Amino acid sequence: MSTDRYVSPLSERYASKEMQYIFSPDMKFRTWRRLWIALAETEKELGLNITQEQIDELKAHADDINYDVAKAREKEVRHDVMSHVYAYGVQCPKAKGIIHLGATSCYVGDNTDIIVMTEALKLVRKKLLNVIAELAKFADANKNLPTLAFTHFQPAQPTTVGKRATLWMQEFMMDLEDLDYVLSTMKLLGSKGTTGTQASFLELFDGDQETIDKIDPMIAEKMGFKACYPVSGQTYSRKVDTRVLNILAGIAASAHKFSNDIRLLQHLKEVEEPFEKSQIGSSAMAYKRNPMRSERIASLSRFVMVDALNPAITSATQWFERTLDDSANKRLSVPEGFLAIDGILDLCLNVVDGLVVYPKVIEKRLRSELPFMATENIMMDAVKAGGDRQELHEKIRELSMVAARNVKAEGKENNLLELIAADPAFNMSLEDLEKTMDPAKYTGRASVQVDAFLKNVVNPVLEANKEVLGMTAEINV
Repeated sequence: MSTDRYVSPLSERYASKEMQYIFSPDMKFRTWRRLWIALAETEKELGLNITQEQIDELKAHADDINYDVAKAREKEVRHDVMSHVYAYGVQCPKAKGIIHLGATSCYVGDNTDIIVMTEALKLVRKKLLNVIAELAKFADANKNLPTLAFTHFQPAQPTTVGKRATLWMQEFMMDLEDLDYVLSTMKLLGSKGTTGTQASFLELFDGDQETIDKIDPMIAEKMGFKACYPVSGQTYSRKVDTRVLNILAGIAASAHKFSNDIRLLQHLKEVEEPFEKSQIGSSAMAYKRNPMRSERIASLSRFVMVDALNPAITSATQWFERTLDDSANKRLSVPEGFLAIDGILDLCLNVVDGLVVYPKVIEKRLRSELPFMATENIMMDAVKAGGDRQELHEKIRELSMVAARNVKAEGKENNLLELIAADPAFNMSLEDLEKTMDPAKYTGRASVQVDAFLKNVVNPVLEANKEVLGMTAEINV
């Protein structure tokens, strides 16, 4: 580890080795060489004077990048692509004359960017599915556990712990739908030349339009893609980067919402994120158990949501067939967006996998508010026993205000049931009233909704992707 220069916390603290490799120099320059091989093979197959011996030489050195040669050459020519063309040629003397034939720099640069983002999206997809799978287990296990629900963070009609988890899950499912769509639309740039007109190939293939039309589809197939973008300038449209980063921003928003709820629930002592045996919550207050992982999710998520503005602005400000004000921005915004979302999903997986639920605390809080929520049922029972609905409504309103004042102003327990039992207009004993206090009576169709959501929406997706499930996340800090 270098201690005398800045090192990104995304690589040192948050992102996995798998995601870091996708954005590594090895991945980049090995992909460049695969693209040069694909181009040479395509040109050979379409009739240019390229030998199998040259192709074999290129393949023999596809992975052993001579970085020292490329770096020394770049100091001379100030051009990264031509430096690597030169370095590849040093290793492949028989093939050096046909490396990069007819192509422009964006042939390797832009096609590699698409390939890298596609691979990164696949890893994000895998981790997102695992987060959804763990949330599904949590929702199913807690679908019948009543809990106080909140609107405006004020006590509202009860729900269940499992039903609340489906709200988090549904947002991640929406993100998965968006991701799958964008992933299905990813195409290569192909090889279209300096301004996207393929003019160089008119020279190479003596104006044979039919042959030139075959170049991009053949390159796409060799690189594992279904197609290339049908038209371009020198680069693929930077709108593609916008679409990809918007996917990451959507996942970040869902993760932020999830982490906020966990932080609030941990404050209420109802649900906690995992806490290691030797973990220190505070340097000053030894008893504290801070929701550090959830806070980190929120922190990184804000970064990703804001980072999505970068490719949007870059896309909007490109001039004609290309400008180079995208390059430095792309080198930062795209990798860092992916590294951050990778860390976020690992944290989400770790948190969901280790969530601790405290049913007794949940029940105590719910029962302290339940008398207010049960007033309509109580009133209906009193009407059935012969009471006047309008009179009872006014009485229960007044008694509720008294009970609320006792709780808020005097710090007493909620005594609404005792107040109602003492009022002869209701003709109900305290024992009768307490029978109405079963929390399960007030959660509506929460558990049924959990079952239906898992059965009809979530489980079919998990079943279709079961080969990628079963991940665990290692958290560095």
